[in-house]
Amino acid sequence: MIRSKKYYLLLPGLIILLLTSCSHDRNSRGYEYFNDMVVSTAYETDSENPFFQDGKTNQQPVAGTIARGHLPYEYGAKSADEQVRAGLELQNPIALNEETLTRGKEQFTIYCAVCHGDMAKGDGTIVANGKFAAIPADLNSDRVQSWPDGEIYHVITSGSISGLMGAHASQIQPDDRWMIVNYIKNKFSTKAK
Repeated sequence: MIRSKKYYLLLPGLIILLLTSCSHDRNSRGYEYFNDMVVSTAYETDSENPFFQDGKTNQQPVAGTIARGHLPYEYGAKSADEQVRAGLELQNPIALNEETLTRGKEQFTIYCAVCHGDMAKGDGTIVANGKFAAIPADLNSDRVQSWPDGEIYHVITSGSISGLMGAHASQIQPDDRWMIVNYIKNKFSTKAK
C-alpha cells in the first residue's frame, strides 16, 4: 500500500516534467545541459584554431599514413625507365568481358576522346578546333598497341613523358584506368579487327 502512494506522488511530477521539458517552438531546441558538448565551435578549413600548436585548422596527415582505399603509386612520372618498369611489373587485374569493355568505353569517351578522338587517332575535338597545337598519340598505332597494359596504365596515371598528356590519376579511379586500357587494347588493336 505504501508503495502505491509513492507512485501516485511521482506520477504528477513526471507529467509536469514531461509537459515543461518540451518546446512547441520548432526553432528552439529547448534546454540544453552541458552546452559546450552539444554545440561545438565550428572552424573553417583555413581559419586559425587555438586547439593546435601551429594554430591551423587544416592539419597535415600523420607521416607515413595512407588514406583508406588508396595505395601509393610507386612509379615515377615523366620517366621512360619508369614507364617501361611499370609495363613489366604491373598486371591488369580487370577481367576482359563485355561489362568491363562497356565501362572502359564510357570512361574513354569522358576522359580520352576529347584529345584522342572517338576512334583514338589523335583527332579529338580539342585538336579539330585548333585549341591544341600538338597532335595526341594515335592509340591505334603499332607502337602504342605493342606496349604492355602496365605502360598504358602508367601513362594514364602519370601523364606522357613528353608532358603533352597530363596525369589523370586524380580524375580516374584505378579500376577505371585498367578498363580504359582493356578498351584501348581490344577496340583499337589491328588484331581485334
